[in-house]
Amino acid sequence: MESIWEYRYLLLDGTIVTVQLAVGSLILSVVLGLAGASAKLARNPISNRFASAYTTLVRGVPDLVLMMLLFYGGQQIVNDLGTVTGWWDYLEINQFIAGIGSIGFVFGAYMTETFRGAILAIPRGQIEAGISCGMTNLTIFLRITWPQMVRHALPSFTNNWLVLIKATALVSVIGLHDVVWNASTAGRSVREPFTFMFAVLLIYLALTAISDIGLRWLDRRYSAGVRSA
Repeated sequence: MESIWEYRYLLLDGTIVTVQLAVGSLILSVVLGLAGASAKLARNPISNRFASAYTTLVRGVPDLVLMMLLFYGGQQIVNDLGTVTGWWDYLEINQFIAGIGSIGFVFGAYMTETFRGAILAIPRGQIEAGISCGMTNLTIFLRITWPQMVRHALPSFTNNWLVLIKATALVSVIGLHDVVWNASTAGRSVREPFTFMFAVLLIYLALTAISDIGLRWLDRRYSAGVRSA
């Protein structure tokens, strides 16, 4: 425990980076999820195919493989484009931005299915009633679709978020100084890898427990007045 206390600030800095990475990835995944769900529910066959290809690809390939491809492949594409156009010299993608982009891209596919299923669970008659009352599309979304979509999506959304938090540990392989990277470095320096990895276990357990409590409260709030089956 003395070594943990000695490196407490290093672990704290890594935990802050992990939380920032998780929140940034969540925001991106929600944006992609809403766009993907809209594309899948649209009547345009082209958007349907693109959205279906996106979700099929992501759900069929391991997260780590996609992360490595997006980080190294994306950086190569950017630099090749700069060489061809002459618009910029060599660019090195920041690991933090790459982590948000890759994790957000991966979980955007899961959020797509989450939001699509939640929207389909809303009775069509309510949407038609809103249209018959002269509501605009924005008003229908804010007053009818959104509140019910959140309620139906929260169970799956909670699962996605908890898995996303744990997936942030993968960014240590691309050199981001998150809690796993910092703990691994400290553990090797004092030859106590188990002690520091156990500390990481407790940190992730605390993050997921706090998130679960918050999301359960949110679920109760959006489910108020709804009769449970």
